[in-house]
Amino acid sequence: MNAFLDLRPEVTLAQARAADARIARGEARALEGVPIAHKDVLVTRDWVSTAGSRMLADYRSPFDATVVDRLFQAGMVGLGKLNCDEFAMGSTNENSAYGAVHNPWDLDAVPGGSSGGSAAAVAAGLTPAATGTDTGGSIRQPAAFCGITGIKPTYGRASRYGLIAYASSLDQAGPMARSAKDCALLLSAMCGFDPMDATSLNLAPEDFSAGLDQAFAPNAASSSRPLAGLRIGLPDEFFGAGVAGDVTIAVRAALDTLETLGAQCVRVQLPNTELAIPAYYVIAPAEASSNLSRFDGVRYGHRTANPSDLRDLYRRSRAEGFGAEVKRRILVGAYVLSHGYYDAYYLRAQKVRRLVANDFDRAFEQCDLIAGPVAPTVAWKLGAHQSDPLADYLADIFTLPASLAGLPGLSMPVGFGSGDGSGFGSESGSSPRPVGMQLIGPALQEARLLRVAHQFQQVTNWHLRRPPEPRSVTTG
Repeated sequence: MNAFLDLRPEVTLAQARAADARIARGEARALEGVPIAHKDVLVTRDWVSTAGSRMLADYRSPFDATVVDRLFQAGMVGLGKLNCDEFAMGSTNENSAYGAVHNPWDLDAVPGGSSGGSAAAVAAGLTPAATGTDTGGSIRQPAAFCGITGIKPTYGRASRYGLIAYASSLDQAGPMARSAKDCALLLSAMCGFDPMDATSLNLAPEDFSAGLDQAFAPNAASSSRPLAGLRIGLPDEFFGAGVAGDVTIAVRAALDTLETLGAQCVRVQLPNTELAIPAYYVIAPAEASSNLSRFDGVRYGHRTANPSDLRDLYRRSRAEGFGAEVKRRILVGAYVLSHGYYDAYYLRAQKVRRLVANDFDRAFEQCDLIAGPVAPTVAWKLGAHQSDPLADYLADIFTLPASLAGLPGLSMPVGFGSGDGSGFGSESGSSPRPVGMQLIGPALQEARLLRVAHQFQQVTNWHLRRPPEPRSVTTG
C-alpha cells in the first residue's frame, strides 16, 4: 500500500520493552504499550520527518511534535512515519514525492488525503491507531474512504507545535482509529494547553471517553433509546443532486439507525456551503505561500548543487524540492496576497469564512449536531483526477465548511458503495469501497460527537469490517 515512509525497528522495540517493563512493575500509563504510527507532517526525533516532500528528504527533527510527545508520555509505542500528500496538500495521497498510497479496500483506488497513509494503515490492520492532520478535511475524508473513524477537534484543542505548517489558521491534528471509543482515548491524551503554540486553547484536560455510554438526555426513558432528545440537523446543501446514489443510500440508512436510537432529524440550511470551496482555496494557499517561504535552500531542507548566486540558490532549490501541487498552491497564494489583489481575493475570502461560521451558529440554534456525507462519492480510481486538480478540490465540499469555522468534525463508516452510484451492502459486487458519514458539532463538543458515533457503533459493525486479503500491485 506504500503507507509507511520510515520504520526504525530498533526504536520501536526499545519502546516496547520499556512498556513491558512498566506493565510488569504495575506502573502502566493510560495507553501503555499500544502501537501508533504518525503522519509525516508531525515532526519526530526518532524518525525522519519529510512531509511527503523531496524538500525535506532525510530531515531529522531535534524534537517531537507536542501531540507525538503526549501520546508517548501516555505510554504509546511508535511504529514509524506514514505517507501523506506533500505538505498535506491534496485529497488523494497521490501528491507524495514518495509515491501514491493505495486504498486497502481496492488497491486501484485512492485512500483519500492528505492523511491517506494513516487511514490505509489503520484500515489494513498495520496499526491500531494513527495520527492525522486536518486542514480542509484531511482526517475525515481518508477515514471515510478507508472505512475507519477519525475526528478533527475544534481548532486550538490539539497543539500545532511541531506540525509542519500548511495553513496555520486551519491546520489541526487528530486521531484515526477503528472506533469512536479508540479515538476518544487517543484524543484525551493528545489534547491540552501548550504554551509553545500561540493558538492553543487554555482548557483543562478532558476525558473524552468518560461519557460514551451515557444517554444523551439525563432522563432517557429507555436504555434502548440512548440518543433520545438529540436533534440531528440535516443541511439541504449536503443532500443535493451532486451526491452519488450509493453514498446517499448508506448515509440515509445510518440516519435511520440513529433515529431508532432516539435521535430526531430536522432540516437545517447552510446556504454558504458552495462558497466554502473558493474561500478555502484562497485562504489556504495564501497561508501556504507564507509558511513555505522558509524553505529557501539556506536554513534547512533541500539545497541545489552549485548555485551561481543567491537568486539561483533560491530558485533551483525550491523548483527541485517542491512538487507540482505545492508549486500550484504557492503561486495561487502569492497572487492573492499581492498588491492590488489582496482586497479582491484574500480579504473577501475571509469575509466568506465569517458567513460560513454564521451559518453554523444559526443551524445549531435548531439542532445539537449536523450530519451528512463526508464526500459526494466513494474513493475513485488512482489517476482519475490527475489531469483535473479542480475535481479533487470539489470533493472537499462537505468537509471544508467545518474547517473554515474551526468546528469539530468526525467521520465514521456507515456502509459501502460501488463507485458507480448504486448502493450495495457487504455481500454485493466486488471491490466495495467504504462510505463515511460526517458529524459536525458546536465548538468544543467533541465528546458529543464521539458519544453519538459510539452509540451508533454499538448497534452496527461497519467499523469492524476488514479489507480483503491484499493482492500485489504495480506501483508506477
